[in-house]
Amino acid sequence: MSDTPGSGPSSGLLRSAINSVIRKKLQGYVGFANLPNQVHRKSVKKGFHFTLMIVGESGLGKSTLVNTLFGTTLYPNKGETEPSDETPKTVEIQSLSADIEENGVKLRLTVVDTPGFGDFVNNEESWKPILENIETRFDAYLEQENRVNRRKMVDNRVHACIYFIAPTGHSLKPLDVEFMRRLHTKVNLIPVIAKSDTLTEDEIKQFKQRILDDIAYHKIQIYQAPQYEYDDEETVAENREIISKIPFAIVGSDKEVELPDGRRVRGRKYPWGVIEVDNEEHNDFVKLRQMLIRTHMEELKEHTNDVLYENYRSEKLVNMGVQQDQTVFKEVNPLAKMEEERQLHEAKLQKMESEMKQVFQQKVQEKETKLKQSEEELYARHKEMKDALEKQRLELEEKKRRLESGRPITPEKAKKKGFSFNKA
Repeated sequence: MSDTPGSGPSSGLLRSAINSVIRKKLQGYVGFANLPNQVHRKSVKKGFHFTLMIVGESGLGKSTLVNTLFGTTLYPNKGETEPSDETPKTVEIQSLSADIEENGVKLRLTVVDTPGFGDFVNNEESWKPILENIETRFDAYLEQENRVNRRKMVDNRVHACIYFIAPTGHSLKPLDVEFMRRLHTKVNLIPVIAKSDTLTEDEIKQFKQRILDDIAYHKIQIYQAPQYEYDDEETVAENREIISKIPFAIVGSDKEVELPDGRRVRGRKYPWGVIEVDNEEHNDFVKLRQMLIRTHMEELKEHTNDVLYENYRSEKLVNMGVQQDQTVFKEVNPLAKMEEERQLHEAKLQKMESEMKQVFQQKVQEKETKLKQSEEELYARHKEMKDALEKQRLELEEKKRRLESGRPITPEKAKKKGFSFNKA
């Protein structure tokens, strides 16, 4: 008998199978504890890739932030670029790829820029070219999946989108809401407040709350750092702190400035002091980099593949007319199967209980009807007997009156006797 999940085992067999899994102590070193090291070596040899999209109005420091995040000059200084008299008519999509390396780990980084977004008089459909680009990348990956030879698949799907919000201090603009509402099911959205050094701490706190309120009101799903069952307390606390900083209030700068104590740090110098990019007391840049690169880059890729792309793929195939019997090749989780069977069993019990209640109520109703009918019959008989007794009582009273008045009780018989006497 097959014990594969798809063979549809009964609830009892599932329970026994799960209960039979017990923990065993090893008597010596076996070697599978080295599996993470094997995965590490393979990953380092193969290298990593990550596609990041940056979206926001011009002048919010998108290029500077990317250079600051990855510690390299991916985007040249704007002063070094050649001026152009041509004004773009629509939102452009520009991709820039670079191979960067840190401590022997290689990363192929692709940055997707969207110049022109929000820079027109009418920005109602500024989101459309960006959405089309993301879906085109999904379609390209789907086409590769359907090939006969899939050994050289290239993943150019967008794994995260940093959306720059202007530091107005009020709330989200209609353009911000429309963009996030249109794209939140296609990409991991990470909202950031650009140039937060133009706001005070209280203004930033209030602005963040208004942004979160708008996001919740419009039911927009932004990326949240996942929490796992076996995370230690330090990791859980770290994730909570990252989540508490969303939307990230950031300051970007790839230039170093000198502090009064002689230290040189990345930051911006003002007459009233220095804003340090890597100082968590000054802005949330460190937390953004921590989530995006140090702790959750793989989770961003997994969520893109397992949730966002999978939803798009399923919808695309259904719209193309591709149908599949849900009972074929269905992956069955034993625990989920047990839960499903438990719910079915409870539903069956509830149905039986409901049917028994109906039968009981019907029997009670029938009994009540019979008792009512018997009661009516007894009442009729009682009335009939009462009427008969009343009739007899009236007859006896009539006889009593006749006796008292001296009249014969039966006048007909007396008359007959008199007649017979005269005849004689």
